[in-house]
Order: sequence, then C-alpha cells, then structure tokens
Amino acid sequence: MTTREEKQHKLDLRYLRMACIWSENSYCERRKVGALVVKDKMIISDGYNGTPSGFENVCEDENHITKPYVLHAEANAITKLARSSNNSDGSTLYVTASPCIECAKLIIQAGIKRVVYGEKYRLEDGINLLKRANIEVIYLNPNDNESE
Repeated sequence: MTTREEKQHKLDLRYLRMACIWSENSYCERRKVGALVVKDKMIISDGYNGTPSGFENVCEDENHITKPYVLHAEANAITKLARSSNNSDGSTLYVTASPCIECAKLIIQAGIKRVVYGEKYRLEDGINLLKRANIEVIYLNPNDNESE
C-alpha cells in the first residue's frame, strides 16, 4: 500500500468505527446499524436504524419481527441531507452493515461515490447494484488494527 492508500485506509477505519458507535443510538433490538456521510473529511450527515420521527421508538413487534416502517441507517442519513444545506455529491458513506438494494438505490441517487461497510449480509444485491453503478465499495472489518 502506498502512503496515501495507508492514510485513506486508516481514515476509513476511524469513520467506520464512529459509525459503529453511532449505531448504539438505535432502539432496534435485533440489529443496530449506524451510518455516516463524509465529504472532504467532514461528517455531513449521520443516521441509525429506527422508526420515523414522531413514532414510538420500538422497532420490533411482539414476535421480534422488524416493523415494516423502520428506516435503515443509510436512508436516515441520506434523507437528513435533504433537510440540510449539504449535498452528498462525491461523498463517502460509512455504514456498519452492507446496504440492502433499497438503500443502494438511494445511495446512487444521492451521488455518493464510495461506500465503506463493516458487516457482510447474506444478500448481496445491494452491493452488486452499487458496483454496477460504478460506486467504489469497500468491506472493512472495523475491529482491524489501524497499525496493520
């Protein structure tokens, strides 16, 4: 790895770890997911999975099945951008779990150019769609040691 690549790798790991910490804000029991949108080394948006604004903070029903209106972390971060003066053209999305196909569509439409994720999911259609759209997709284990 070149020095520039090493620096980017270390930055990617740090932002991914920050997304992991942000996921702790989720009220979901089954899986807590966090996301950060970063542009020019600045966090311009964040999100975690949960219910829409104004809804009770309960993500699963009595059978422990995720309620259909729960928003994914990526969707929360991207829609938050719509309510701000920031734009995500050319940014990087850091997310603790690989994006689903619905979130991949939002990522593409938001102009995000890189996705760094920390947990593989059994379905890869979201990742495949991102690659088809020429978005750089990187899997990193957030527990990797930065000095490696």
